[in-house]
Amino acid sequence: MDAQPVVVGVDGGPDSLKALAWAAEYANTVGAPLIALAAVETPAVVGPYAMAGWVDPSILEERARTMLSDSVRDTLGDDARVDQTVLRGHPAEAIVAASRDARLVVVGSRGWGGFRGLLMGSVSQHVVAHSRSPVVVLPRQADDA
Repeated sequence: MDAQPVVVGVDGGPDSLKALAWAAEYANTVGAPLIALAAVETPAVVGPYAMAGWVDPSILEERARTMLSDSVRDTLGDDARVDQTVLRGHPAEAIVAASRDARLVVVGSRGWGGFRGLLMGSVSQHVVAHSRSPVVVLPRQADDA
């Protein structure tokens, strides 16, 4: 088995699930381990009412772990051999950091962001520009746009 993993960013959206399926097939084909990565960005809240909207980061991490586990199970099945990792920080930066030791990084073209007309989202653009390993960006299907 190749020691360098295939890393795939997962946010639970349809594009990331497509990326997860593709990455799993590729990793299986080349005999590489698969790491499914989710990131939790703790919102920076400032001002006199900052504590009113404060959420414990451990709650956000637990939600991300649940989303990641559900995504892997629903996309790949119960027996999938996937290292599921949740990191703190901006998703793009977390994926770029994981790219340092990766054989390949796989991301969906769009996440949950609000600019639907764009070909690529900000996370996938950042990963393509800064990754330390090759990147595959799975395009959105025409009927998904």
